[in-house]
Amino acid sequence: MYSLILLNGGIGSRTGADSPKQLLKLRGIPILVYTLVTADRVEQISQIVLNYPPQWREDVEAILKAYAISTPVTLVEAGSSRHSSVAAMIPHCTNDDVIIHETARPLVRTDDFQRLIDSEHRNVSLMSEISFTVAPVDPETSAVTGSLDRSRLRNVQLPQKFAKADLQDAHARAAEQGTEFTEDATLVADFGHPVHFIEGNDENLKVTTKTDLKMAGFLLRPEEDDDE
Repeated sequence: MYSLILLNGGIGSRTGADSPKQLLKLRGIPILVYTLVTADRVEQISQIVLNYPPQWREDVEAILKAYAISTPVTLVEAGSSRHSSVAAMIPHCTNDDVIIHETARPLVRTDDFQRLIDSEHRNVSLMSEISFTVAPVDPETSAVTGSLDRSRLRNVQLPQKFAKADLQDAHARAAEQGTEFTEDATLVADFGHPVHFIEGNDENLKVTTKTDLKMAGFLLRPEEDDDE
């Protein structure tokens, strides 16, 4: 069985809203509900550890009640960064294996979770090919410093799954070094634990800006709208 670490602590200032972006509504439903409902359908997820922005706990609790999420939910106050939030949530996980996702990716599918769970590897991330060219640069001088082989690069997506012990060890060692990561697949790999990837879903976008909100709303439309 798996504990789902569900990151929900961001404020989302780039959306220009007066509340955290995950509380905004897409097609009449709060953004965070989409992932909660999807995860609730995955039999192997027996616990959801959900964090919340400081001062917004009551709003999150009201949503959990309104949408009758049946999987047990443990609430944890968000840390000052994504990295610190995950570190704070790991001790609340009751299973030996965990999945990490974020409510800012509301288009996650049950199949995305299931393919991770079915993988023979314990540490696995969804990732997708990069469809554009990237280059290393020096930001201070605006100089291009070389080239990168796109075939050996991947866009890191969520969800990801890990052995809890490996994830906990990587976070402990990062804390000792005073380093932080923006996601956990590279964190766990950098500290010596094997991590694999499987192909992601190109619709599994992260809602960060107003444009992302519009795109997510479009992708979440009922299929019958296509016939209009």
